[in-house]
Amino acid sequence: MTSTLSTAIGSWTTTDDQETAVAWDGQHDGAVLLTDGTVLVAGGADASSAAVARTARFDPAAGDHGEWTEGPATMHTARRLHSATRLADGKVLVAGGTGVGNQFPAPGLAAAEIYDPVARTWATTGALHTARWGHSAALLADGSVLVAGGTAVRSGQSVTALRSAERWDPKNGTWTEVAPMTDARTGHPAIVLANGRVLVAGGSVPVGRDDEAALAYCEVYDPKGNAWTPTGNLLVPRTRHQAVAVSDTTILVTGGSPPGPAGDGTFDPFSRSTAELFTVSTGVWASAKPMPAGRGHHRAVALGSGKVLVMGGTDRVRDDAGYSSTLVYDAASGEWTAAPGLAVGRWAFAATALADHRVLVTGGIVRTGLAAASATADELTPSTEIFALTDDLS
Repeated sequence: MTSTLSTAIGSWTTTDDQETAVAWDGQHDGAVLLTDGTVLVAGGADASSAAVARTARFDPAAGDHGEWTEGPATMHTARRLHSATRLADGKVLVAGGTGVGNQFPAPGLAAAEIYDPVARTWATTGALHTARWGHSAALLADGSVLVAGGTAVRSGQSVTALRSAERWDPKNGTWTEVAPMTDARTGHPAIVLANGRVLVAGGSVPVGRDDEAALAYCEVYDPKGNAWTPTGNLLVPRTRHQAVAVSDTTILVTGGSPPGPAGDGTFDPFSRSTAELFTVSTGVWASAKPMPAGRGHHRAVALGSGKVLVMGGTDRVRDDAGYSSTLVYDAASGEWTAAPGLAVGRWAFAATALADHRVLVTGGIVRTGLAAASATADELTPSTEIFALTDDLS
């Protein structure tokens, strides 16, 4: 199946740079839209992949096109590959992660803390039972937060993916271990469905020191019954992909890291261009029209009305540059439409929809390895851009 593109739509506006360039390579560690319309970023990685503790906040109504304010408070613990979840009361829960860069094995964090957007302060809360990074996090209907899976150190020498899950109670600030997932996984997206259940899709398990195996397995958590139930598998295994709800009944998954060696001895070095649609009522995945080219480590954000913006990404994580291209998917037609490119190509960046359905993109990695000025440090960007969908796709 091939993919063709219609006329470019929408526009990007470059706005205020952050004071510090940071990257966010997790599924759940990036930008958080606060109830007052501002955006919070916390933690992440610097150019050497070391974790940072900084906090910054973007006000889209300030200045000509929005402004960043640093701090004033930093997190109690520097962390990357953590989770950041806006709570029902407007505060933000940050949990887990790792406090180091590319050290192997990387020790995980159990520490959790809460950001108060009114006081602009951080306060510690109960620690996770299991230190983890690369886990998923989802706000449940009762105000609690479900954390599932991730990566942990085993026997001090190697890493493993986790099946375990925990639930944070906002009434007492403590974590309770809940039913484990059917399959261990890390780096996976989690989507809260309209029925209050949580879908986790794909992810990976570590293989050796520097490799991972992508997963096709998916499952759904029922908060009322405290039970995980396997659902339909992805058509292909995926990691470093994106999952976003296009409606109450349908989830779109896009891209993913290169599949690598196949069982027949062939090798595919390129990120996936394919996309899939999950029907909540049936638990079945079906092929969507593929993107024009593959990408992983990208971001996908719902624009409303069944449209999704897919941005940036890359083919691999070393000796590579971030992509500038952006696309809009329209669930009504099943078509991809080209949007204007980012001013700065990037991957492992933060992105979120603003209150007015524009999309904020900030930070991330521009070049790595031999593509960068230094092969030992990533090139990051502090730049920020805002996308506005200006034309109808019909």
